[in-house]
Amino acid sequence: MLRHLTEEELNQPITQHLRTDFTTLWPEWTVAEALDHMRRYPPPGRIIYFYVVDVHMRLVGVVPTRRLLLSSADKTIAEIMIARVIAIPADATVLEACEFFTLHRLLAFPVVESGILVGVVDVDLYTEELAETGEGPAGGDDVFQLIGVRLTRSQQARPFTAFRGRFPWLLCNVAGGTLAAILAGLYQTELNWNHAVLALFIPVVLALAESVAIQSVTLTLEGLRGATPSRRDLLTRIRHELFTGLLLGAGTGVIVAALAALWQGVVLLFLIILGGIIIGVTGAAVSGLVVPYLLRLLSRDPQVAAGPIALTCADVVTLLAYFNLARLFT
Repeated sequence: MLRHLTEEELNQPITQHLRTDFTTLWPEWTVAEALDHMRRYPPPGRIIYFYVVDVHMRLVGVVPTRRLLLSSADKTIAEIMIARVIAIPADATVLEACEFFTLHRLLAFPVVESGILVGVVDVDLYTEELAETGEGPAGGDDVFQLIGVRLTRSQQARPFTAFRGRFPWLLCNVAGGTLAAILAGLYQTELNWNHAVLALFIPVVLALAESVAIQSVTLTLEGLRGATPSRRDLLTRIRHELFTGLLLGAGTGVIVAALAALWQGVVLLFLIILGGIIIGVTGAAVSGLVVPYLLRLLSRDPQVAAGPIALTCADVVTLLAYFNLARLFT
């Protein structure tokens, strides 16, 4: 069950909610030595992860409970630990810590100050119950989704917080629109052949690409919910989305290009619009998939950033394809 946190609590430093009963291991210990140490000095709290530190309490790795229990007794902690540790900085707030739980979906995070382990915060800060297995919280991924809803609502309720989170990504659209205007100006001097006719169909060509980009972003965000993105999965999805984009571009492109050619009585217009839509829609579909994936792999929130970036990519690719095809055929 999701615990109700007040606005005051969400703004508090995460250091006010740390657990200090975490268990640390030395990297040179063997698994057998680590288990023997814990039998002699049982950890006082719930065990989710074991944190590996050096003599200065600097965090160097993390070992999930399951991995420690199932590893060979003669292996060292350094061999089985995860060296790339996701840690929350000590100056973060409770609200900012929400982002770590929703993005990475781990049950606990170490909190560090200048690389030194100062405590641990786990998901029961946001919940009233937590499964004791160490495999997942009560309710599974629903808990992380509810935390994400709480995070989103809290951010939306604060105009300045919402502004800081959303405004930088809208600059992508500003840059994309400016670039589109520059491209149109550059190609205007070269496309003397029925330039006004070509300009008539720019809105519909861009609208199709942008619509496909939004569809791809929405579907990708839904697919990423509760899943851990990987590069291998991304490559597989790109192939599928590329083919889907080609089909969508060809289907809509034939209709729009045929209507435009019949209306204007210009055969070459059919090829220009058809090619522009196929390339633009395909590029939009791929960008709508790749952008959210890359943002998640970079540990950034794709919900706010993916849309503006994908739309900017779709606009630029579509206009470049449209104008270059027009130059090629005229």
